[in-house]
Amino acid sequence: MPDLDARLSAARLAVTDAALVCRSVQADLASVRAELKDDRSPVTVADWASQAVVVRRLYRELGEQTIVGEEDAEALRQPEQGALREHVLRAVRLVWPEAGMDEVLDAIDVAGSGARPRAEGFWTLDPIDGTKGFLRGEQYAVSLGWIEGSRPRVGALGCPNLSSDFERPFDAPDQHGIVFWAAAERGVRQAPADRPGASAESLQVEERPADDPPRVCQSVEKAHSNTGGTARLMEHLGIDRHAALDSQAKYAVVARRQADAYLRLPTRRGYSERIWDHAAGSLVASEAGCVVSDVRGRGLDFGQGRGLDANLGVICASERLHPALLEAAALLGLDREPPEA
Repeated sequence: MPDLDARLSAARLAVTDAALVCRSVQADLASVRAELKDDRSPVTVADWASQAVVVRRLYRELGEQTIVGEEDAEALRQPEQGALREHVLRAVRLVWPEAGMDEVLDAIDVAGSGARPRAEGFWTLDPIDGTKGFLRGEQYAVSLGWIEGSRPRVGALGCPNLSSDFERPFDAPDQHGIVFWAAAERGVRQAPADRPGASAESLQVEERPADDPPRVCQSVEKAHSNTGGTARLMEHLGIDRHAALDSQAKYAVVARRQADAYLRLPTRRGYSERIWDHAAGSLVASEAGCVVSDVRGRGLDFGQGRGLDANLGVICASERLHPALLEAAALLGLDREPPEA
């Protein structure tokens, strides 16, 4: 069985491959839309291509693996999708030059909706987290995590448009991007997303001054979190600075102290967050010294299947701010299930 170092190395390589593929598709949004006559087609191409190259890299480095995700290739195999298949194959061949169509489709199916978590460990993948950010040319992420028991042990988070310059606006894509990777109790490393052989650097965290007003990350898409509850919580704590961006890039932004917290409050009763939406990002943040929990202060439990069924929402914050956020959430009743719609 591969050890943690082998898994960590493979995860970095896989996510870097996927980031290169996604950047290539995003750079050609207009022509893909024109050829396929569908405004969402570029993210569809990138989603499938990203999944294929991640699976191929993990199998190449580690042998056969269990990989849990959302998408399989059933729709892509349909006879009328010939043009879409060709675009996916073209994107994949950027990092997998010898790929054939059947190989690509089979690779996509490995991480499809039929894959099930295994007690001895499994990968969970979101090949493009933040699809609307991708389509806007803004922030999105490739997220890959290795789960053992109920916790992520390895995580790689590709943020192809995130800049190392904290002053660069989130809606201004960076020409290099960043890949972050972490293993439990080993810290976080990073490298440019566009240079597979680039030297890795440890993520050096500089705590923000105590008198610097806190800054909170929120989702661009209002349906992803209880924005009204977030506004009440921020008002209660006197926080008026926030940044909106898509995807698990928010975890990276908090991890490197560009912001102090990321809040994802439940929007409806009975909803469970998906494991692939949090595995890699939560590990990167916690290994950078942040505290990640649900709104009741419980650690995220990745051992419940495909969802975080034992948790309610997510709070990721600096050690200094996290207790105040939990206290405010309880006081405002945000630690309870939302009422029936």
